[in-house]
Amino acid sequence: MKSDRDSCIALAGVFQAAHLAAQVAEQGMADSRAMEASIHSLFKIDAASVEDVFGGLDGIETGLRLIQRQLGEKRADNVHVTQYVISLLHLERKLGKNPRMLEQIRQGIELATSRSEHFHQLHSNIIAQLADIYSNTVSQLQPRIMVQGEPLHLQNSENVNRIRALLLAGIRSALLWRQCGGSRWQILLKRKQLAAEARRLLHIL
Repeated sequence: MKSDRDSCIALAGVFQAAHLAAQVAEQGMADSRAMEASIHSLFKIDAASVEDVFGGLDGIETGLRLIQRQLGEKRADNVHVTQYVISLLHLERKLGKNPRMLEQIRQGIELATSRSEHFHQLHSNIIAQLADIYSNTVSQLQPRIMVQGEPLHLQNSENVNRIRALLLAGIRSALLWRQCGGSRWQILLKRKQLAAEARRLLHIL
């Protein structure tokens, strides 16, 4: 049985990926340290712990702050982020019923892993490959996530790739959240508990 700590960290991963995707869409850039941790989570299949998926608590700090603020203080700074989180959790459930698509993702990530030995994980080649995995799999499920942002940024192919790669990372965290016993209802029913756990974890940093 996974702990509240693990559940909170996994959900923070979903919030962080959604937030970063929104940042890229709206501002054309995102925090590189947080983005590196989110993308890194896609390559950590056999992690020693939930926090290890993100390279430690430091890697998920942005997501923890979002949980504390949006679930604890009821401050939805960006409504789109909350919508993306709910959509990612919903799509992950659909993906879980599609073993063929899951296998396709696994094979794609294995290929990207071998390439990441030659390139940094945030290199445009790796990001483009992760974006392709998303386009060929999760993006085929309904309802598709329609990311809102500035047309100028959304017309940039590298930004589109970053957004798709981050949404794939969000799916990875959503899978982790479900493995920790999480569900969409828990975000509503245990919001104070999740916010309190996020606050506790942030004090450790």
